[in-house]
Amino acid sequence: MDFQWAVVLEALPSLWQGAQLSLYIASVGLAGGIVLGALAGTCRAYGHPLLNILTQCYIELIRGTPMVVQVMFVYFALPQLLGVRVDPLDAAIFAIIINSSAYLAEVVRGALLSVGMGLRNAGLALGLPFYKVVYYILGPVAFRRLIAPLGNQCIISLKDTSLFIVIGVGELTRQGQEIMASNFRAIEIWSAVALFYLLMTGSLTLILRLIEKRMPIL
Repeated sequence: MDFQWAVVLEALPSLWQGAQLSLYIASVGLAGGIVLGALAGTCRAYGHPLLNILTQCYIELIRGTPMVVQVMFVYFALPQLLGVRVDPLDAAIFAIIINSSAYLAEVVRGALLSVGMGLRNAGLALGLPFYKVVYYILGPVAFRRLIAPLGNQCIISLKDTSLFIVIGVGELTRQGQEIMASNFRAIEIWSAVALFYLLMTGSLTLILRLIEKRMPIL
């Protein structure tokens, strides 16, 4: 096998540009997904029965369909339904938001329900309204318990950005494909792409482990 390192070095600037875009999509999408997932998870744990049902329907709809179908629906179908043009980058970020929020909602629900009833009752006995009990007492305890699954979702969403090649977003996988199409050096290019993903996911894993060590489970 004739592995040419010069091909990899030549491709690094473009691959780095694609990696930056992948990180941007995953970061912005996950930020929105965490907010929406936290709201949906709280509704699943403590919400009104009707709100609980609606939230569960949303979760099952998103979790029951592949992300590639979701992003293609957002990019190709929504413009026809709403009569507006959707930018590929916006479609990718929105797909990460709705997909990650559905999975994180169940993580948040499980973390909240895992907190003992004693803390909840103690907060209510102090005269705090229930939303403050959730925000100030139950929430911080539950957060430590969802760090590990939250980290898993971060890694999954980062890797899922490779699916956005189908709508032409210039993320890491798309950059690799374009470079390989021009020089036909598949071994070098895809090895470099895989290494970029390993470095990004490995860094995330290390950061999350450091956070876990600093926050003991209560």
